[in-house]
Amino acid sequence: MLLTELSVQDNPLDDQQIDQLRELTSELTPQQMAWISGYFLGLSQTSATAIRKPQLPIPEISTKKKPVGKLTIIYASQTGNAKGVAQMLEVEAKVNGIEVILYSADDYKLRDLAMETHLVLIASTNGKGEPPDNAILLHEFFESGKIPNLDDLQYAVMGLGDSSYDFFCQTGKDFDAFFSKLGAKAILPRVDCDVDYDSDAKSWSVSVLAKIKESLNSDPIVVPLYGAKSIETVSTYTKQNPYATKVVINQKITGRDSSKDVRHIEIDLSDSGLTYQPGDALGVYYLNSTELVNEILAKVSLAGDEVVDIGSESLSLRQALTEKFEITSANPQQVAMYAELSGSKRLQKKANNKNELLHYANNTQIVDVLGEKKTNLSAQQLVRLLRKLMPRLYSIASSQEHVGKEVHLTVTLVEFQYGNNTRYGGASSFLAYRAEESGTVKVFVEYNKHFKLPVDDNIPLIMIGSGSGIAPFRAFMQERDVRGADGKNWLIFGDRTFSQDFLYQVEWQKFLKQGLLTKIDLAFSRDQIDKVYVQHRIIEQAKTIWQWMQGGAYLYVCGDATHMAKDVHEVLLQVVEQQGGTNRKGAESYLNEMRKTKRYQKDVY
Repeated sequence: MLLTELSVQDNPLDDQQIDQLRELTSELTPQQMAWISGYFLGLSQTSATAIRKPQLPIPEISTKKKPVGKLTIIYASQTGNAKGVAQMLEVEAKVNGIEVILYSADDYKLRDLAMETHLVLIASTNGKGEPPDNAILLHEFFESGKIPNLDDLQYAVMGLGDSSYDFFCQTGKDFDAFFSKLGAKAILPRVDCDVDYDSDAKSWSVSVLAKIKESLNSDPIVVPLYGAKSIETVSTYTKQNPYATKVVINQKITGRDSSKDVRHIEIDLSDSGLTYQPGDALGVYYLNSTELVNEILAKVSLAGDEVVDIGSESLSLRQALTEKFEITSANPQQVAMYAELSGSKRLQKKANNKNELLHYANNTQIVDVLGEKKTNLSAQQLVRLLRKLMPRLYSIASSQEHVGKEVHLTVTLVEFQYGNNTRYGGASSFLAYRAEESGTVKVFVEYNKHFKLPVDDNIPLIMIGSGSGIAPFRAFMQERDVRGADGKNWLIFGDRTFSQDFLYQVEWQKFLKQGLLTKIDLAFSRDQIDKVYVQHRIIEQAKTIWQWMQGGAYLYVCGDATHMAKDVHEVLLQVVEQQGGTNRKGAESYLNEMRKTKRYQKDVY
C-alpha cells in the first residue's frame, strides 16, 4: 500500500499517526526503510499480554515480570544530535524489555505530563541558552507555572552542548530545574555532555536504563546496543559510519580581489544511497594539515612516532593528531589545563577570569596556546589536552531532485593572522586545499526538520542570509523550480562587495529573469562609505515584509548567529511593532508564534 493511500483507505491509523509516519519516512534512505520494515514486523507479532522477540538480530528479551509503568523519552533537538541519542536510547530500552515511547518535544501532548511515571529528556541548546525550536512550547509550558506537582515522576536529563560557550547545556539545566522544582525525583544526576559526547552519553544511558528497569520491576539489564554488531549489519551511512567519497568540483566563487575565499564544493554520492532535502546539512570528517601537526609536535618537543592509546586503538602520535583530534580551535578547559601544566603566568591569569578566558580560547588556536610557554609534554599528556575530532556540518546548497547523485556545499575558508602566522580552519582548509589531494572525504547527511520548505508550494518565502548563509536558499530555489512551485520568493542577501562577493550571482539573476525569484534586495556593506547590512534592507522594506508575513509567508534566516541573526531578529521585532501597531511584548509573542508554527526558521552558526 502506498503511504498516500493510507488516509483514504480503511486502516487502523488515525490522521496524526499517518502524518507522523509520512514525516519519518521522508527522512529515511531505502536501506533504513528496509531495516524499519523488519523492525515493525517484529513489533506486530507482540501479543497484548507479553512481549515477544522482535525480528531483529538483538538479544532475547525475558518477560517473566510485568513492568509496572512505561518510559517516555523526549528529545529537544536542533541539528539532530539529541534526536540521535534519544533514538538509540529507545532501541536499548526495547532490548531490555522496557515499554517505551519516543517523542519530539513538539509532538508531546503537554497534558500527559502529570500521568508520566518515568521520563528521560535529552536536550541540546540553541543560540545563547535558548531551547531548540522544537522545544519552545514545552519550555514555555514549564515556565508558565501551570504544571501541577510531579511528585510521582522519576526523571533524568541529558544536556548536549559546547563548553566553549557561556550557556553550556543551558536547556538541559533549565528542564532539570523545572522537574526538581515540581517535586519530581531524579533517577540520576543530570549529565552535561560536550561536543565529544559519545562516551558520556553511552555510559549514562546504560546507568539510567538499569535504574529504570529496576524501578519498573523488570529483569536485569541486557548488554546495550551501542556499538553492537547487530547495528553494524545495517547497510547505511551515518555519523558513526560515514560514506567515503571524493570531491569532484572545487571552485572559488569570490572574485580575485575579494577579501574572502569562498568555495563551491561538489561531492559525489553515486553509490551511497544517501538522500537529503533542502535545509539538511552535510557532515564532513576531515584530516588536519601536515604543517600544523609538525608545528604542534615542535612546540612540545615530540617526534610524532610515539605510540598513544585512544580507546581500544594504539597508533602513532602523528597519525592521531592528523586523524583523531581537533587541533585547530581551542576551548577554555584546554587553556586552563595547559596553564597548570606549563606554569605560564599569562595563561593562569586568563584562566582566573572567565570572560577573558572565553575570549582568548575562542580566538586562539591550540598551537598558539602551546606557544605561550614552551613545555615538554609526553605524547599521552598532549592527547589528554585535546578533544576528539568532530565532523563539521555545512548547510547543503543543492536540491537532490535537481542535481541527482551529488551534493553541493558553499564553504568559506576560515583564515586569519595570529602574529606572523596565518591560521586556517580545520575543515574549510581541508575542503579548499587538501580533500582532492587526499582522494577521500568522509560524509554523512544530518537531517534537519527545523529548516524546511513548506509542503504547500503556494506559500511565499522570505529568505534572509549573508555570506555563505546563502547556501540553503540556493537549494530552496532549485527545489521549488523542480516542483513547479507557484509561491512567491524573496531573497534579502548581504556580503561585502557586489563585484567580488555576490555568491551565485548568475544563478540568482536567472531565477529572477524566469520569475521563480519574485523579489531581491541586496546589501553590500563596503560598496559605500556608510555600511549597509541586511537588517537595513529589512527596515527599508518593512511595510512589504509585514504584508508578506500577514499573507502567510515563511521567514528564513541563515548566517552568523552572533551578529547577523541577532540583528535581523531585532529589526523583525521593530517591523512587527511598527507595522502591526503593537508593543515589544506583542511583537515577541508574534514572532514566537511564527517559530512554533514553523513559519520563522533559523539555520545559524
